[in-house]
Amino acid sequence: MKESQYLLDINDDDQTIALKDKFRKYLAYWPWFLIGLLICFLIGFLYVRYASITYQSVAKVKIIDESKELDIATDPLALLEGSSKINMENEIEVLTSYRILSQVVEELNLDIEYSEVGSIKETETWVAPITISKIKTEKPLENSRTLFVEMGEGAFKVFDEDDNPLTLQPQDDGFKIANMPLLIRPNDTIGNTEWLSDRFEIIVLPEKEAVLELYDKLEVQATSEKSEILSISITGESVEKNEAILNTLIKKFDQDGILDRQLVNKRTVDFIDDRFVYLSGELDSIEGNKEEFKESNNLSNMAADTEMTLQKKSVAEQEVFNIQTQISLANLLKETLVNEADFGLLPANIGLENNSINSLVSEYNKSVLERERLIASAGSNNPTLQVLSEQLQRTKQNIIQTVNVYVRQLRVTLGQLNQQRAQAGSMFSSLPQKEKMLRAIERQQSIKENLFILLLQKREEAAINLAVTAPTIKVVDYGLTDSDPVSPNEKIIYGISLLGGLLIPFLILFVRFNLDTKVRERKELERVAPRVPILAEIPYFENEKVFKQADDHSLLAESFRILSTNVDFLLPKEKQGGGKVVFVTSTIKEEGKTMIALNISLAYASIKKKVLLIGSDLRNPKLHNFFGLDKNVTGLSNYLYDPSMNWKDCIRNGYENDPYHNVCLSGVIPPNAPKLLSNGSFEDFINQAKKEYDYIIVDTAPTILVTDTFLISHLADVTLYVVRAGLTDKRLLDFSKDLEDKKKLWNMAYVLNDVGSGVATNYNYGYSYGYHESSVKKPWYKRIVSSK
Repeated sequence: MKESQYLLDINDDDQTIALKDKFRKYLAYWPWFLIGLLICFLIGFLYVRYASITYQSVAKVKIIDESKELDIATDPLALLEGSSKINMENEIEVLTSYRILSQVVEELNLDIEYSEVGSIKETETWVAPITISKIKTEKPLENSRTLFVEMGEGAFKVFDEDDNPLTLQPQDDGFKIANMPLLIRPNDTIGNTEWLSDRFEIIVLPEKEAVLELYDKLEVQATSEKSEILSISITGESVEKNEAILNTLIKKFDQDGILDRQLVNKRTVDFIDDRFVYLSGELDSIEGNKEEFKESNNLSNMAADTEMTLQKKSVAEQEVFNIQTQISLANLLKETLVNEADFGLLPANIGLENNSINSLVSEYNKSVLERERLIASAGSNNPTLQVLSEQLQRTKQNIIQTVNVYVRQLRVTLGQLNQQRAQAGSMFSSLPQKEKMLRAIERQQSIKENLFILLLQKREEAAINLAVTAPTIKVVDYGLTDSDPVSPNEKIIYGISLLGGLLIPFLILFVRFNLDTKVRERKELERVAPRVPILAEIPYFENEKVFKQADDHSLLAESFRILSTNVDFLLPKEKQGGGKVVFVTSTIKEEGKTMIALNISLAYASIKKKVLLIGSDLRNPKLHNFFGLDKNVTGLSNYLYDPSMNWKDCIRNGYENDPYHNVCLSGVIPPNAPKLLSNGSFEDFINQAKKEYDYIIVDTAPTILVTDTFLISHLADVTLYVVRAGLTDKRLLDFSKDLEDKKKLWNMAYVLNDVGSGVATNYNYGYSYGYHESSVKKPWYKRIVSSK
């Protein structure tokens, strides 16, 4: 249990260290993050400074549920239920319908947009020194037009979108723009110094495009699921324009609802007015007949002895009168239905005493109103409209059938009353015939007068309802704008700038680190080949490359002293006598193996150790460059070709004529280096040199594509494998690890060169060795002989 807990603690520590290393890795590039923050904050500042400032205006209205008020009047318990019959989605559709929005666009001239042109941005304005209006023509404007107006001292100039001046034609109420159905006129503010030398952009939109643009800007929604309050909001640069749009939209929506309610009462008034003309003519005709009858028959008053008899008859006549009135009203309603070509509103409450007929007429009128709304918003082919039309047709037939049944009932009752009246009339058999005729005329006159009075009463009721129609909405809040703009939001912009300033450099570094295939630090070596020791990390030096003096205490000198000391620890201790052989190799060229070999030899020489530096890279020698010598001087290749020569003839004074330092250059480049290195002469050379020198440092060939180093690797006591930070590809580390695993290199150890350089030089895999006959003046063996 303790052991497992210990392992968990170690893993946690490793993860913590790994996170710290990653943090330090990114922290090393802190100037990137600082520059990123400065750039992003500058962009954020410029955006806040020059972006268009927009505000949000909000208005709230409550939809009045008229049916709920009626329900409360008839059923007090409906108040406790609190359920609303308003379909808020339908109300939103009506509010944002093209019909309503087009009225708002027309009233506020929203198809003309004004913007003040600044040096950097354009700012929308609601009040401008000039006003542009459309001239009504047969062909409306199809495409938007852009104009520019430059204000001057009491005058202005108009240009098109290509900045070409436009001709203005004087009119009575302004100036007509040539070849355009537009009229421009100055406002009272044109002489105001606030507008001097200002430039305005005017965009003239087709009405349809302006309505659709307004539709896109509006946001309408219920404040909650069960609420009867609608929230209407709009966002724009001009606060005055936003609030004017919201207030006008509320007004138009309220007027539309009021007109719907007034429509039924208006149709009732119109119907009764038409009947008044007919009844007035009938009354005039009856009164004229009565006057003529009395004059021709010398009639004035009834005899007093007939009053009692008349009382009995009057009861029956009154009932007959009521029945006949109902029949007339029913026939009037039936005649209206039959003569109605389309579905129109019927007169309501005209005096019929049949509740069923009155209820059917009320339902019919509600359906007619709903049908007219659907026609306005959905079109004539809407399936719902067709279903509603069929329902109206059925209701219409039902009313006619109900009226017919009602009339038949009245006629049956009228027949019974006529029998009663006939019985009472027999009592008047002794009365003169003329009196009967007079009574008949007066009866017809009374019927028409009562019908006229009844219709007049109904007309007054409908007229009062028409005049005092209640509004359909209650305004909770008119257009109200917050003082803080919606955009740009400084807190959000600067927050995004802060995030972007940190995130963008991080992403760049993250991509760079993950796409970087170069070796950068020793941990990458330890991860690939943990069993291969790393003797030293040689820092990057921009100018100083070579260890120069024995008492040198520079960073370069100390780095190679550390390397030489670590090499001594790696050298086999059991080996007695003779010099120690240290090979220096690498995977590819340009990794600094020659420079490492030279400096470690100088480090040993600085402590008064006799050192021989050998250049065994026969194919691509570089060591001679550090001594200012030609690469074809006598060297190792000469001895390997002719072992009979004295090996010391290949030895030259070392760097800066240091007495403890000697060098053997590679010599003339041979055509077959592997053959020379494997013939045993190189081993003889090393064995002889070991008797004279304490350390023999051998600069060998790179290992990736040539076998030269492998042929002589068994002669080394230590093999230093140079890896250059920023140059060596990580994938090549597997190759070096494989050399160690297969023991192709003896006692191998890594040296990480150029640590901290940040160099990422491109290279090709392989090691370019080749010969060009044109560059070789003599055969190689002749050059060797001549070099002697």
